[in-house]
Amino acid sequence: MNQPTTRQSSEPAANQATAAPAIDQATVAPAADRPLIGAIEAGGTNMVLACGHADGTITERTSIPTQDPAQTVPAMIEWFANKGIAALGIAAFGPTGVNPSLSTYGHILQTPKLAWRNYDFLGAMSRGLNVPCGYDTDVNGACLGEVMYGAAKGLDSAMYITVGTGIGAGIYAGGQLIHGMLHPEAGHITLPRAVGDQDFECVCPTHDSCFEGLAAGPAVVKRYGVERASDMADDEGFLELEGTYIAQGILNYLYVVSPQRIILGGGVPDHAPKLMDRVRSKVLQLNNGYISTPELDDIDSYIVPPACDGNQGVLGAIALGAQALQQA
Repeated sequence: MNQPTTRQSSEPAANQATAAPAIDQATVAPAADRPLIGAIEAGGTNMVLACGHADGTITERTSIPTQDPAQTVPAMIEWFANKGIAALGIAAFGPTGVNPSLSTYGHILQTPKLAWRNYDFLGAMSRGLNVPCGYDTDVNGACLGEVMYGAAKGLDSAMYITVGTGIGAGIYAGGQLIHGMLHPEAGHITLPRAVGDQDFECVCPTHDSCFEGLAAGPAVVKRYGVERASDMADDEGFLELEGTYIAQGILNYLYVVSPQRIILGGGVPDHAPKLMDRVRSKVLQLNNGYISTPELDDIDSYIVPPACDGNQGVLGAIALGAQALQQA
């Protein structure tokens, strides 16, 4: 497992990546002079840029459209240039390189956004701002934000799941974000088709029955012929089918990862308030008593919505930047 790592552009390129220790919630705290930390929540549609402090205070925030790197990266560097930031944290869309021992570290990998494919995102920002930089995936950043400041604060393990345009998950265990040969691609686990849904054409171009292809926002739009997934928020058929698929995914994660808490976010559950209770009841139904723990006995406190007022990605990036500053 690789841990979140840092880079500082004043070092030679070959020596810029260094392994960081496990994240200690007690140590990622504001220094006496409260250094300002820059944060980028890098999405495929928008780049959210922010400044803040390691105590979770956000002092400034804006967003710009995600265009080609030649346009987007200089605009971000310019925005941060005169802010006086001491470090930068980046939570990037993926797939992206998170293993500091590989040449692809900090690069955007096989994204459908062709101009970003194989782009050295971390290196460009590090060279442009000449400050210590922390780097991880967008969903790991959101997970870290919830661990440090939100619904999973104080816990040793947690999982953040986002169900929106795509499906992804960030995992925190043993004091660190979990990586491996890459990073979790939790949206592409295979799920059994629900009764009556066998003929639906999975929207994933790679798989014919994966979680994302059956339950992400585009799948909802295609299945029901609506403009937005939120149009189905009160539909009983949608709640039953979507709740079943999300519960199947969660149960698989629960059995393998055994997190102390699961945070379920993203545009689909955020805009369908009735979905959370359906997912909880389905998880218990599908588990069928196989695992019995105090957490599952209090399912309303086990599967929960995000608690950072939509700022979990930015806050996670701030935490990555704060950690990078500690490593410098």
